[in-house]
Amino acid sequence: LVDFKTSFLIMLILFLFSFRYVSLLNDFVESEFFVIDGDSLLLKYLCKKRQYLPFFYLVECFLLDFTQKGAKYVIVFFKDVEQMYFSYPNFLFHRTALIQHLKCNTDIVIHTEFSNCFSPEWLIFLKESYPYFVIISDIGLTSLQEDYLHIFIAHTLSKKISVVLTSGQESDALTVYGYYVQNVYEHRLFFQQVNCNTSYLWILSRKNVCRTILLLKHLWPEGSDIRCIVCVLTCIVGLKMYSNMLENAKVPEETKEQLTKKFTADLCRLQCLSVVFLLHLPLSQRARIRIINSCWTKQVLPFIIMQQHCDYFVLKQLNDESDWKLDLTHLPDLRDNSLLKNLSHYYEIEYCSGLHFELGKEIKCEYQYLWNTVTKLAASCDFGDAFPVRTTSQLFLEQKQMVFKESKEEIPSIGLIPVKSDLVEDYAGAVLADLPILSSNNPAVTSLIKQTEFDELRHWHSGKPLSDDYDRTKCSNDAKCKGPKERRGIQKLQSYYRLYGRSLEGNISKTIVTQVDVPLVPTRTKTKSKAEIIAEENQKRLEAKEEKKEQEQWSALSVSIEREIKENFTYGINRLENFLKTCQSNSVKFTAEMAGLNVCLEVWKEHCRNQGIDLSIAVQVMRRIHILLEKHKELLKKPHVQKLSRCLKYLGFENLACSLSICYLTVNNTCGIKSFHTKYTTEMGAARFQLQYMGCYLFREERKDPDPRIQHFIPDTWQRELLDVVDNNESAVIVAPTSSGKTYASFYCMEKVLKESNEGVVVYVSPTKALVNQVMGTIYNRFTKTLPHGLVVGGTFTRDYRHDTLNCQILVTVPQCLEILLLSPHRQDWVKRIRYVIFDEVHCLGGEIGAEVWEHLLVMIRCPFLALSATISNPEHLTEWLQSVKRYWQLAESTIEESPGSSTTARKCTRKQKLQKTKKSYRVRLVLHGERYNDLEKYVCSLKDNDFIIDHYHPCAALTVSHIENYGLPLDIAFSPRESIQLYDMMAKVWEEWPRLQELDPEEFTSFKNKIVITKADAKNYEQELKKELINWITLGQREKVTKNVRTLTNLTSIFVLRFNIHSVERTAIDTFYNLMKKQRSERDPNTEKKIKSLTDKLRKTNKTLGKCLAILMEIFHRIRSQRKSFLLRMLAQKGIGYHHASMSYKERQVVEMLFRMGYIRVVTATGSLALGINMPCKSVVFSEDSVYLDALNYRQMSGRAGRRGQDMIGSVFFYDIPLPKVEKLIKSNVPQLKGQFPLSISLVLRLMLLAAKADDKADARAKVLSVLKHSLLSFKQKQNTEMLKVYFIFSLQFLVKEGYLDQEGNPMGFTGLVTHLHYHEPSNFVLVSFLVKGLFHKLCQPVENGSTVFSEDVMEQLVLVLANLFGRRYLPAFYLNKVISYMLFQVFLEDLPEEFAAAVHEYNCKIKKNFGCFLLTVAKLADMEQEYQLPLSRIDFTHKECDNSELTSHLMNSTKSIASVSPFTCLSGTIDQDLFDAENAVLHTIGVNVRNAPLCWLEKYDNQGRRMPLNAYALDFFKHGSLIALTTDNWLNEGDAYNLLKDFSLLIKAIGTSLGELCDDPNDNVVLAFQQLSKSYSAKLYSEHHIR
Repeated sequence: LVDFKTSFLIMLILFLFSFRYVSLLNDFVESEFFVIDGDSLLLKYLCKKRQYLPFFYLVECFLLDFTQKGAKYVIVFFKDVEQMYFSYPNFLFHRTALIQHLKCNTDIVIHTEFSNCFSPEWLIFLKESYPYFVIISDIGLTSLQEDYLHIFIAHTLSKKISVVLTSGQESDALTVYGYYVQNVYEHRLFFQQVNCNTSYLWILSRKNVCRTILLLKHLWPEGSDIRCIVCVLTCIVGLKMYSNMLENAKVPEETKEQLTKKFTADLCRLQCLSVVFLLHLPLSQRARIRIINSCWTKQVLPFIIMQQHCDYFVLKQLNDESDWKLDLTHLPDLRDNSLLKNLSHYYEIEYCSGLHFELGKEIKCEYQYLWNTVTKLAASCDFGDAFPVRTTSQLFLEQKQMVFKESKEEIPSIGLIPVKSDLVEDYAGAVLADLPILSSNNPAVTSLIKQTEFDELRHWHSGKPLSDDYDRTKCSNDAKCKGPKERRGIQKLQSYYRLYGRSLEGNISKTIVTQVDVPLVPTRTKTKSKAEIIAEENQKRLEAKEEKKEQEQWSALSVSIEREIKENFTYGINRLENFLKTCQSNSVKFTAEMAGLNVCLEVWKEHCRNQGIDLSIAVQVMRRIHILLEKHKELLKKPHVQKLSRCLKYLGFENLACSLSICYLTVNNTCGIKSFHTKYTTEMGAARFQLQYMGCYLFREERKDPDPRIQHFIPDTWQRELLDVVDNNESAVIVAPTSSGKTYASFYCMEKVLKESNEGVVVYVSPTKALVNQVMGTIYNRFTKTLPHGLVVGGTFTRDYRHDTLNCQILVTVPQCLEILLLSPHRQDWVKRIRYVIFDEVHCLGGEIGAEVWEHLLVMIRCPFLALSATISNPEHLTEWLQSVKRYWQLAESTIEESPGSSTTARKCTRKQKLQKTKKSYRVRLVLHGERYNDLEKYVCSLKDNDFIIDHYHPCAALTVSHIENYGLPLDIAFSPRESIQLYDMMAKVWEEWPRLQELDPEEFTSFKNKIVITKADAKNYEQELKKELINWITLGQREKVTKNVRTLTNLTSIFVLRFNIHSVERTAIDTFYNLMKKQRSERDPNTEKKIKSLTDKLRKTNKTLGKCLAILMEIFHRIRSQRKSFLLRMLAQKGIGYHHASMSYKERQVVEMLFRMGYIRVVTATGSLALGINMPCKSVVFSEDSVYLDALNYRQMSGRAGRRGQDMIGSVFFYDIPLPKVEKLIKSNVPQLKGQFPLSISLVLRLMLLAAKADDKADARAKVLSVLKHSLLSFKQKQNTEMLKVYFIFSLQFLVKEGYLDQEGNPMGFTGLVTHLHYHEPSNFVLVSFLVKGLFHKLCQPVENGSTVFSEDVMEQLVLVLANLFGRRYLPAFYLNKVISYMLFQVFLEDLPEEFAAAVHEYNCKIKKNFGCFLLTVAKLADMEQEYQLPLSRIDFTHKECDNSELTSHLMNSTKSIASVSPFTCLSGTIDQDLFDAENAVLHTIGVNVRNAPLCWLEKYDNQGRRMPLNAYALDFFKHGSLIALTTDNWLNEGDAYNLLKDFSLLIKAIGTSLGELCDDPNDNVVLAFQQLSKSYSAKLYSEHHIR
């Protein structure tokens, strides 16, 4: 075992550094599932102090949390692991009961058939089902079990399945978070067989159990309660075995006297009595039972342990007795140790002291019946009668310690400090009416915190208004700057944006002219003026001239193109296509198409004469026919039609030739003509040929009528609806696939606002800074407008920089920055100028980080909006919620009166009049478009005998019968035309008597029969019919045929290679480069030098064009000249290779994006950084690595890049090194639904109150605040959540008033500015203020000598330590504490706060606990107590009539026990209201809130096993050594994450320093100077390291 441990340490090191704290279920959908190791679940929740029923409650809460969030999972208990618990009979008993309970009382799939993680059956299960991940514990009861669990982890990883630890998991309203490790190839197999010799004990017990069960079956009927059965059997078997042991064992006589049969019989009588109490007492009474701390005595423990063994054996044997049907409902309630201890204490202490209470008639009779059954079945032994209950005087419970549990400090009684505010009354007045309000002379009111003492002592103005984030964000190149340097900066920036924009769309710049007086609705057509007539005539002359020029061009090129087609068919066709793309004249196009048809037919005939089988030539013949019939129908003459007929007959499509003649020549003059030689035919039907080989060329049903609003293309019907939405000033939720053209409505909206006036503003909200730059490039490329000095078309605002934010007409920003502007009290005039807000990638509303900000924006804006996304599965729900918000604003705006302070100048009045000219609309439309323009086909790649195999993967292969029955066909699953044919062929093969066999034959199908030009719509109709038929087969009972059908289908340019590891992305790009170089050298042609020289000579002739290209490339590469990896990027780009990931600088990413769009880079390796809207369309996408991030949402976002409209005929998705079950899940998964996150925080409440109190326009601000409070997505149509949020708001106000941030009128005071400025960091922002007020920073920040303004390095490090404990809280798994590697140079775990700072945090936490405890006590009245008395997952009910006829029952109750907000299940383990913040899942679960919503700043955090989870010291370590590389090796961070974390930390220090400088009057204040010095030092180190990067 020592050797094994040494080997295993190597294994552990391989995955130790890979654990990442991630969202496990953010995008979870019905097709994904994961595995929970049942023994890890047992270890997570079972401890010595935990009672039996509370254990089951916690397990069910854990499982229900996953279930409610849409997760699918199975639980596995390995047989061999059972042997590890024989030294722990309590665990063994719980394990057996848990397995049977989950099997019998829940719908969860439980697997107990696998021996261990190395059994062949388990390996087959993993291979066939491929779970998302496996949840495993990293700690066991013994070192042996711990080794086993580590082996299990290693083995799972080696099978390319990821692992999540049970420890450290947390949950919120949307998802579950956990420590996740990605599988890698280096994982190896280790296993240590566990052999535990328990056979003797098992055989001995089993004989007794089997014999006793046979006897009991004759006495008790089927359907008996499992609690009574187990109790009786355990007592009988335990007493018999213990009696035999006493008789046979060599035990001293003194010991035998202590361990008599009567003594053990007394305990069994108490157990029988406790079970009877379980039968009669509802949970509401059991929850109030006294809490006893006493332990069992050493004398009784051996018998209790034996009984636990007996419990296990009884349950095990009962499970095998399949012919005895029992009531297993109450398997989770077989024991109540607390009740048993209470009864023991009563009978051995209180009963003996003279306290005698009646049991009650029913309890007494039932107890007597149970005990009589025990004595009857143990006839050979005399264990006495049922009464008296105690026949011996020995104590069962220890009396050394306190018997009853001490009460902690009570939560103070509810009494609210009065807050006089109309806003509070309007929102939560109804709730306030039911709560007690303190009088004005109450000590709690008169002793409210004031900051005046601190201000007077330190010369500070804590209530001074601070500059906001907008003022502090670096302003770069603003149009109002007048200096020549600034103007050059503006010109450079705009020039770059235009270059970037041209790479996105080409040069489509449009000059915008303001048209204030032009009505939106077109007026009647007026008589043309003479100038207009002349202009039209000139236009016609130009068109005629251009047509003649194109005709001459075709005459010059036709001969060479026809020759190329004959010599090199593919190259020649490409030349023909390129000419047709540039040609504008229909007549010239017609001539070229006819010529192309003739030469293609000649090539086809020659090919057939040479016995060729290349149908791609026939495809081009048929394609030319399609184009001539669809696009040039009006130019076709009789000879042309006859030519087309002959071509069709050559291909073997005589039916189509007949149809063509009848249609165009009105006579069937071809049907009688002798057939052409069969050697030229395609040997298949016309419909099948078109679907099988021409799917990508089929014509789409595109509208022919231009829309006067659009110049560059003819919009589809759904796109015109978007334009109508904008024209009518309406709002819309737009859900359409990636690259479908939904974003065009955004630019139309911008153009409309630009034309209306110089005042109106459009805000474009993008989820990332990368998208901000992309949109800005598009704006500068599209729009040019002459504006008054100081105004510009486009501006940006991000956390890092801003330019022209408030003086632009199109602001592109991120959600957090727009929220800053909307909540700013003094930016309301600008906000009123906003005409439209465009939310791109609005599905981020359901994200794990920042989701609440998207929600705030959607409810605060008063103007119309466009919400765009490609991946929302419940758009109707989202739209309905937004409609309710707009109805609120319609009512609010009708009652808002213009306050005097908001329009004090004529200029403002004029501006307002201009902006209100257009009619306002409150309508919210839902626009859905589900069809991609190009088909997307999937392929699975594999290696076989050193050969690279690519197999087509049919979408139906991902489906199963059960999936179709439960969820139907996925909404976005689509077939290409050839995949429809494949499905039909397989259905015909599987069911030869299929009733619709002939009807759905491609040649007989209604939409195809004798149709020359089959369209994409026809193919879609056929696809829908096949889908309906597939579902119908299941309805008709043809499940086996459907299963066979989909199983059989399983075997069937510019590129993205997508991976999810940053290092592997770069490594793959470099490997591709070297492989390409190697291949070029090995396959180099001897004539290469001559070809290079020839090509160079040709390039000299196009020197001008080449020079322009080189100039553009030089300008692009100039952007990254100072980046560390600029040489690598340039070297790769020269071979057409690039990489893209989030850890690159934005300049590097932009260069790769631009070069890819311009065609210089053809292959890009990337992470999920391309998932959110980056415009990099390509032909093929390759997924080459599995990951927890590769889920339904990211798969659709990334695969949507394949197949560029207008460039590629079809898109391709390749899966390489991804297991087939995972591929199936990705294809058939639906995207997740949008759900609301918990919307409120104390900081947000403070920000809202600040807006309401300080806003220039109070009515407008009040309406915004109420909208945020009333319209959370979490509470939409959820009345209980609405009430809970109101109570949370009230107690947030109470905390703010008590801590001196608000006065009793709701006005901000004290350090409100500092706290709200750091609102992202709650609760650390409040703790920081408490440090400041207590003078801790002034005590710490002492200069090196008196009068100096310089602080020592020790002071700086201590300051970083404090700030890192507050703002750099990144926890690591608990087991890392024991796994520190010796070569680590720095302390990677963050040290504790200095003692005084820690004491201040403790004081803060106490205040929060009191305040939040009051909140929980208040909100407890909203709980659904009917559900609270049910187990959350199995719904087993523990409510029945209270037992009121037993004196003993009343005596055992504790009337003073405070359990108002505690779950009655956790009460059984002794949890009371004062323990809410220390016990897991203690709060009533139906109120929708838990202690995680309390803004507590934990000094120490522990996992479920009680191990401390250390904080990562990355911020402090970097300050000490200044190396990013060291953080990646020592602190378990990748380089990109490390840089972003340090950047945020540096910005935070700067923000605190700036705020303190503004609050303090004394510029030489030590705290201000220390923060300024630290900010400069930290940012200098980071800049230096970043510059090296």
